[in-house]
Amino acid sequence: MNALVTGGAGFIGSNLVGELVRKGHSVTVLDNLSSGYLENLSEIKGVRFWQGDICSADDVALAMQSCDLVFHLAASVGNKRSIDNPIRDAEVNVLGTINVLEQARRQRDVRKVVMASSAGIFGELKYLPIDEEHPAEPDSPYGATKLASEKLGLLYARMYPFDVIALRYFNVYGRNQRFDAYGNVIPIFTFKLLRGETLEVFGDGEQTRDFIHVDDLVQANMKAAEADGVSGAFNIGSGATVTINTLISLLGRVSGQSPNVLYSGRRLGDVLDSCADISKARNLLDFRPSVNIEQGVEDYVGWTRSVL
Repeated sequence: MNALVTGGAGFIGSNLVGELVRKGHSVTVLDNLSSGYLENLSEIKGVRFWQGDICSADDVALAMQSCDLVFHLAASVGNKRSIDNPIRDAEVNVLGTINVLEQARRQRDVRKVVMASSAGIFGELKYLPIDEEHPAEPDSPYGATKLASEKLGLLYARMYPFDVIALRYFNVYGRNQRFDAYGNVIPIFTFKLLRGETLEVFGDGEQTRDFIHVDDLVQANMKAAEADGVSGAFNIGSGATVTINTLISLLGRVSGQSPNVLYSGRRLGDVLDSCADISKARNLLDFRPSVNIEQGVEDYVGWTRSVL
């Protein structure tokens, strides 16, 4: 197949591109390099790279030529980033997604769009684990724009002759994920720990997260692409929870460092607990995560040391 990966030079996108190439697929990457890195793709041979922006309909149209499958990963990511700049968040996540969907509609070769959605659409939780029918009441502009983009994708699947699968990512971590103050807690803590810096915890550290390794997330994307005649939204996590305090202890043990932790007040837009019910993805996509948190953290600490 000929696949377009928007955001393909980013953390998740580059791992997905590598897997697609290993499976013998032709891959085009569209990325504006605002948060992606060309070095993430440097060891992947045969990739067609288009430096452009999903907010440009022309860029999307040119990159999507002759593609029959689209992985739409490009996004403005993070609750705090969206609170700081909600207009840019909406431009990228909503208008950019419409550009991708419109070009998929116009270019008749496209048979499926696999979209990156987010657990951020749910907001504060009513029950655990979170199934796909859980109320969606976002606590941040990011959650609201990802919900809007997901709804747009599923609407296009009903209106036009291609399938759309929205994968609701929980807390993803792994190789190529660099330090970003707006990003996931695992890279923030790992980079700071290895630099000897203080780890700031917002709350008492007993809040829980469902962490999923990027290898498992890539497999979820591949399974979604292979699922014929399937459209819909799917939760993609590990199905298990870890407290932030447990994560800090694990990072300390794996790295051999002694964490210095500062506890401060709870942050606006952060939920207390999160855990994915992945039974729908298991049943319809045959998605079965295999990397546990201990294996994943050890792998990530090793990668982080290699780039520091």
